[in-house]
Amino acid sequence: MQTQISAAGLEAFLIDKAPRAAYYIPDYITAAEEEYLLRQVYNAPKPKWTQLSGRKLQNWGGLPHPRGMVPEKLPSWLQAYTDKISSLEVFGGSCANHVLVNEYNPGEGIMPHEDGPLYYPTVTTISLGSHTLLDFYLPLGGLSPEEENQVPRTEEQRHVLSLLLEPRSLFILREDLYKTYLHGIRPVTQDTLDHKVANLDQCTARAEETLPRRTRVSLTIRLVPKVMKAALFLGKRK
Repeated sequence: MQTQISAAGLEAFLIDKAPRAAYYIPDYITAAEEEYLLRQVYNAPKPKWTQLSGRKLQNWGGLPHPRGMVPEKLPSWLQAYTDKISSLEVFGGSCANHVLVNEYNPGEGIMPHEDGPLYYPTVTTISLGSHTLLDFYLPLGGLSPEEENQVPRTEEQRHVLSLLLEPRSLFILREDLYKTYLHGIRPVTQDTLDHKVANLDQCTARAEETLPRRTRVSLTIRLVPKVMKAALFLGKRK
């Protein structure tokens, strides 16, 4: 059953066992929509894929750059979901203009990282095909020597919490949890759910359950605020 949600109703999906603010909406899309989106992803031209260590991806909307992104029109199958998520007013009244499609096979992941200043400080993710655990960590950089002495050094010691992202769910990350913590995905083939999974009461899975990973495709929908005008990019004057 698809979950209906409006901007006014978003707070009902707040994960209250995590620092502000993360929202988890299960069954945001239907199984038919999931199948449709996966078909569109894998029907994309082969040159659209970029192979990285631990995953491969497609970039839609343009390449973010400190001087400004040269915008590219999103295909209609992605525009429909950027519009739908933007209607939740999570991008400060603007509409998302960038989508990163990531494919993770079992045993693949991404190191703890922050998304950086090129994006509006909100990230939204639709998961397709499989679950994953998204892990959050205390950072090491940007601290005074006194503060660094108080932060555990190993990745395991710096791990704060995990969030289970199930197929067809929508995850929204913003505010302090977005700005202060690193997030990543461990390269494992299965996940055993424990007390550090902060949103279990909003999921169908339960504690102590072991979930084998399958191939997961994520649609990471964001806003790149700084966009170059085509005329400026081409060196033309109006």
